[in-house]
Amino acid sequence: MLSLDFLDDVRRMNKRQLYYQVLNFGMIVSSALMIWKGLMVVTGSESPIVVVLSGSMEPAFHRGDLLFLTNRVEDPIRVGEIVVFRIEGREIPIVHRVLKIHEKQNGNIKFLTKGDNNAVDDRGLYKQGQHWLEKKDVVGRARGFVPYIGIVTILMNDYPKFKYAVLFLLGLFVLVHRE
Repeated sequence: MLSLDFLDDVRRMNKRQLYYQVLNFGMIVSSALMIWKGLMVVTGSESPIVVVLSGSMEPAFHRGDLLFLTNRVEDPIRVGEIVVFRIEGREIPIVHRVLKIHEKQNGNIKFLTKGDNNAVDDRGLYKQGQHWLEKKDVVGRARGFVPYIGIVTILMNDYPKFKYAVLFLLGLFVLVHRE
């Protein structure tokens, strides 16, 4: 029944209404992208919002928690701080706590991380031969979170059909909704 109603609504639209709905959808997508880029500039982070994908940081953060990040160059990294970092060769950033800091005499700072719920440090996760992370590896530092809001993202990644269904329904709503 739903698909038949949708087709009837689309058939009843004249070309101008259909173009208007498509433009409206484009405005929503471009607005979301502008907001994302604006957040990147304000926070100094390439990814100002991330979702915790594993239980390695429990009890501090649970799977599905949404983290808000900043990455100010002038702020030094401290032991105990929660950082999100990227490892060469891996797409997905990792959320873990800074365990140790190693500062060289030239001022170069390296640090070691560990998940709160992990038994050992992250040296096994780093690329071969790498024992410390550097500031360039950091995507951002956790400044706040909203519990479990990101579970939708996890569901969409774990179940691609669910993702396409949600995107289809959102697109359909925008095209058919006339106000």
